[in-house]
Amino acid sequence: MSPDKELILVDGTSFLFRAYHALGRNPLTTSDGRTTQAIFGMVNMLRSLLKECQPTHIAVVMDAKGKTFRHDLYKAYKANRPPMPEDLRQQLAYVNKIIPAMGLPLISISGVEADDVIGTLSIQATTQGFRTMIVSSDKDLTQLVNDQVEMVDTMKNVRLNPAGVSEKFGVPPQRIIEYLALIGDSSDNIPGIPKVGAKTAVKWFDEYGTLDKIIENADKISGKVGEYLRDNLDQLELSKKLTTIKCDVELEQSPNDLTRGNPDYELLRAYYTDLEFRSWLKEIEAQNDDDGHVEERKESDDANSNGLNNRLDNGLDYETIWDTSTLDKWIEKLKKSSIFAIDTETTSLDVHRAELVGMSFAVTPGEAAYLPLGHNYAGVPKQLPLKETLEKLRPILEDPSQAKTGQNLKYDVEVLQNYDIHLQGITHDTMLISYILDAGNSRHDMDTLALKHLGKQTIKFSDVAGSGKNQLTFDQIAIEVATPYAAEDADITLQLHQTLLPKLEKDPKLNKLFNEIEMPLMSALVRTETNGVKIDAAQLKKQSAEIAIRLVKLEKKAYAVAGEPFNIASPKQIQEILYEKQGIPVKRKTPNGQPSTAENVLQELAAEYELPQLILEHRSLAKLKGTYTDKLPELINPKTGRIHTSYHQAVASTGRLSSADPNLQNIPIRSEDGRKIREAFIPEDGNVLIAADYSQIELRIMAHLSGDKGLINAFNNGIDVHSATAAEVFGIAADEVDEEQRRRAKAINFGLIYGMSAFGLARQLKIVQKEARNYIDIYFDRYPGVKQYMEKTKQSAREKGFVETLFGRRLNLPEINSKNAVRRQYAERTAINAPMQGTAADLIKLAMLAIDKWILDNQSSNRIILQVHDELVFEVEKKNVNQMKEISVELMCGVAKLKVPLIVDIGVGANWKEAH
Repeated sequence: MSPDKELILVDGTSFLFRAYHALGRNPLTTSDGRTTQAIFGMVNMLRSLLKECQPTHIAVVMDAKGKTFRHDLYKAYKANRPPMPEDLRQQLAYVNKIIPAMGLPLISISGVEADDVIGTLSIQATTQGFRTMIVSSDKDLTQLVNDQVEMVDTMKNVRLNPAGVSEKFGVPPQRIIEYLALIGDSSDNIPGIPKVGAKTAVKWFDEYGTLDKIIENADKISGKVGEYLRDNLDQLELSKKLTTIKCDVELEQSPNDLTRGNPDYELLRAYYTDLEFRSWLKEIEAQNDDDGHVEERKESDDANSNGLNNRLDNGLDYETIWDTSTLDKWIEKLKKSSIFAIDTETTSLDVHRAELVGMSFAVTPGEAAYLPLGHNYAGVPKQLPLKETLEKLRPILEDPSQAKTGQNLKYDVEVLQNYDIHLQGITHDTMLISYILDAGNSRHDMDTLALKHLGKQTIKFSDVAGSGKNQLTFDQIAIEVATPYAAEDADITLQLHQTLLPKLEKDPKLNKLFNEIEMPLMSALVRTETNGVKIDAAQLKKQSAEIAIRLVKLEKKAYAVAGEPFNIASPKQIQEILYEKQGIPVKRKTPNGQPSTAENVLQELAAEYELPQLILEHRSLAKLKGTYTDKLPELINPKTGRIHTSYHQAVASTGRLSSADPNLQNIPIRSEDGRKIREAFIPEDGNVLIAADYSQIELRIMAHLSGDKGLINAFNNGIDVHSATAAEVFGIAADEVDEEQRRRAKAINFGLIYGMSAFGLARQLKIVQKEARNYIDIYFDRYPGVKQYMEKTKQSAREKGFVETLFGRRLNLPEINSKNAVRRQYAERTAINAPMQGTAADLIKLAMLAIDKWILDNQSSNRIILQVHDELVFEVEKKNVNQMKEISVELMCGVAKLKVPLIVDIGVGANWKEAH
């Protein structure tokens, strides 16, 4: 859209709620715990819109507080919507101040909705010679689209003109009101016609043209859906009124009045300071002129604010190491530094296939260099030879007394190891420091940390390499472009090191955890990843073929039950078959109001209906085939003949390791098909696999932390804790407990650890909620120490804002005192569970360290090849089996002294399934 006059109308309420839900369980907060995610997200979206569109006329329209005329028409209108969460209400107060300070008109009219204001302004704008862009994702607003009014969803980059509306919804804009009246809207509680979905509505419009014609021909529409239509004709007029946007709202401002003003930078500085939006504060400070006044920055500068050109303009003159003399100079700098940052650039994220392209170093903030070694493109300048240069760097890189830091250095260590360079002297890793300081923050990448702790926007990989299918590998990037990107990585890492390390060292517990577990573990993980695991590709291919046959049979059976063929992998078609064709009751809906086909919903339906069970079985097998039996053989490294997963230390908030590329921790163990996949994990000839698994580790940790005498007694006397719980709950002798009672007791034991409610337990055991509540009450009566521990832990979390593991690992809980009940209760459940899961994570890491050290000290041929939750898997020569069994049990049981014994279950086999 590029007319002389253009008006942008922003659906501010839609922006606000999108921003609020953007980070889910990890919202942006201030240092004192105030949630700012909605403010930051909404303002960021507005900033992006302004930057892209450069509007002269714009308004942000928000819903006003209180009821509207639609509530007078229909008392149940929006009755099922919960009240605005308190933390969002507090953020809304800031939003209402920041938007005008940005120079943007803000409109909110009592008695009507934002949609009505937008509708009125769009009509007025057309008469005043404007073209209008409505920025929203609300389908109701599509009724306003015409040749002069376009709707844009900036989050999905979707633009809708009249043809676009017809393509998306199947009806033109002038039929949207009637279309919405037919299908209703569960989120607004608009009735509509029961069982009439989008597909049915479009079919009727295609056949009859208008809603009036549909009503006239209602007696001709056959089937159950025709009955629903005829039975509910009387409420169609009400639904139409509720879905029709009011376009004659009395407004004080006309489109001509809605001009974009200059930002009030003093006000914005005050708001951004209070809310700790550091990067935006720095932008404001950068705009001060020589007289100390604030001026609006030129858009050309702003457009480059996150890009490469601006980085160069900021005077960061990083050096490129082209020749031997420059390399020698930098080697001397590295030797003289107390600590330097190092980073590698490669051709791939797969460390076992990556080729080294270059290295960067930083010795002081702002003083960094890039050493190109493997760039390969037409006209590339001469670079120092790779092999000879690495040999020259070897002494400093392998010097254990020369301190080094980096960001995710495990990757760099493995890359250099591929070139027979063994990086030593690694004292710190900024990613791990950040993770130890705040594990609940789900992102610990360099770009995020730079913005959060330094207030700096870094050069992104896509800035220099592009994105999508045309993205270049790093060896194809021009060296003059690669230098500022690569050198900045080292520079920012060093600055993060200097910023984060003092925070870590202020806390003795966290510092000890970092130095005694996380940093040493990096080397153990490098060895484990390098070891890799051998798989039987032929066996997996055979399993794939067998699963393929079973999938076809399941599809045919599902078609027979459904009465017609359908795409069993399509949620939309499953939705239509289950809910529209078969009339199965809708248990839950998706956020956009559609009947859910999520796995937990299908599991609930499968108890009563055959088709959901068939769909679930098909999904499970298809996932096994696509993720494992088909995929794993493709991931065998051609150089080693083995699969090499990558373990991530800074992902799970509890401290557990995660596995990726491929994920070997999620191979199902409860299904026979999942266990069969483990048969393909095999040792080399002459070796066997040993699996060592902590037994009931989290329950043992609960016994230790709670000090409950009943639990401690059971574990110390070797009593099966689930049978003991069953005996207590059901009031019988332990030897009278049957399998069903033990199963229920197991669900109670583990359910309470995870903060399960009576509702959740009832659902899992398929019993009434009252019975589940009775089980829980009896459990706490028999094990009072557990109840006391839980209450004490929640109270401590409320006071401190965090919980700790036995080894001092901390999980911050910023929402433990939230006024939002859902978020507060989630934080409370996390407070109970995190110390147990986190302590279990610490124990398996300590076990891994102890066994890795033993293997190194004894120059053993035994190898750790897998870590899966509470289990370690070793590949061992047959002659060493008894020794390794004894050593692993001894070391794993000896890593900590609890009030109950640590027990390790150990197995030996010709494959992983047999050993587990």
